[in-house]
Amino acid sequence: MTAKETRKLFYKEHEQICRENDFISPDLYTEFGVNKGLRDQKGNGVLAGLTNISKITSFVMVDGVKTPCDGHLWYRGFRIEELVSSLGEEKLGFERIAYLLLFGVLPDEEEEKAFFELLGYYRTLPSNFTRDVIMKAPSSDIMNSITRSILTLASYDTKANVTTVKNTLRQCIRLISEFPLMAVYAYHAYFYSEMNGSMIIHRPDPSLSTAENILLMLRPDQKYSPTEAKVLDTALILHMEHGGGNNSTFTTRLVTSAGSDTYSTIAAAMSSLKGPKHGGANIKVMEMMADIRANVADTSDKDEVAAYLKKIIDKEAFDKKGLIYGMGHAIYSLSDPRERIFRGFVEDLVKEKGKQKEFELYTVIEELAPKLISEKRKIYKGVSPNVDFFSGFVYEMLGIPVELYTAMFAIARIVGWSAHRIEELICMDKIMRPAYMSVMQERELPANTD
Repeated sequence: MTAKETRKLFYKEHEQICRENDFISPDLYTEFGVNKGLRDQKGNGVLAGLTNISKITSFVMVDGVKTPCDGHLWYRGFRIEELVSSLGEEKLGFERIAYLLLFGVLPDEEEEKAFFELLGYYRTLPSNFTRDVIMKAPSSDIMNSITRSILTLASYDTKANVTTVKNTLRQCIRLISEFPLMAVYAYHAYFYSEMNGSMIIHRPDPSLSTAENILLMLRPDQKYSPTEAKVLDTALILHMEHGGGNNSTFTTRLVTSAGSDTYSTIAAAMSSLKGPKHGGANIKVMEMMADIRANVADTSDKDEVAAYLKKIIDKEAFDKKGLIYGMGHAIYSLSDPRERIFRGFVEDLVKEKGKQKEFELYTVIEELAPKLISEKRKIYKGVSPNVDFFSGFVYEMLGIPVELYTAMFAIARIVGWSAHRIEELICMDKIMRPAYMSVMQERELPANTD
């Protein structure tokens, strides 16, 4: 047996040993009242802290009974619907809402202008950083590329390990500005090196918004329409923050509580978000939609679509996981407010791009899926489309490559992570240390037979 074959056999055998010795019966979780995934059977999360940054509601009390309702999301006390509608049809608001999340108040005209200019000033990378860091080791995994860049940026910061609120604010605002560059440049490096494409590195324009700069840097001709910029800006606002209880935001607060620096903290959050159970939902939606189009002869026929959706639910089709991706949410019940808001902007982009036929399939699934899922599964809180149901479709219409889908999420969520890191620094002085109950059996060493 060769050395390579010996190693392969070792890992195969020891994988099985791990499975045997690391398995814990699900019955023990019930016996000891331990909530797997920090959520009970009805999806309620274990209370781990307090926050003043955002809030989600999906239930109301009616005659003492917890009753599902349309979902609502607040940023710093303001309903997300009101924040988006206050911008009007043309104004781009990512920077304005980022200011709100970071500082807890809406900026006046002068404050908003100053913050916008500050973001524009910071929207650059250190000398030769793109060449020496981003282009040196290109990868199809853009999230890994960005995470590597974040950690490397610490080497360029003489106060990298200073965790005062003032210094953390500076670091977070710089990262909010730099995230689009690290993401788009990482994609271009990959496209050039691995896909034999052309290398395009456009410098950002400090006078433009975050959404406009993403489109400008990504496209060879640097051109985009007002509708495209508005839809992308809205997507970034809706993904910016979400209640504090999601995996990557909890990671941010957990690592912050250990006293770690901003770069390490945000890199940890990135590692959480890149997990397909967290940040990859819109990619799965797109893969599922392609599979449906390939296997349903007439996607306008509701009966045909319903029959195939049943196969997906029964684990007979697509990835055989039994999930209709983009449907349902860990918290929301009757509706996701982000999806309700986003839908109108999606329709505007659909008209501009002439994608009505593709949009019709989404509409059919949006109508059929909740009923089909409830027929097959025990549902505690209702099923409705979430924001990821449409976001992949939007990115596709905008010409954003699939390799950047999760990175687009990160470009938005860095704002929420930053707000939670600052709140954790100000309010908490203890390291988070969760408890695990040991169910290990004590053993005696075997007797020495020598």
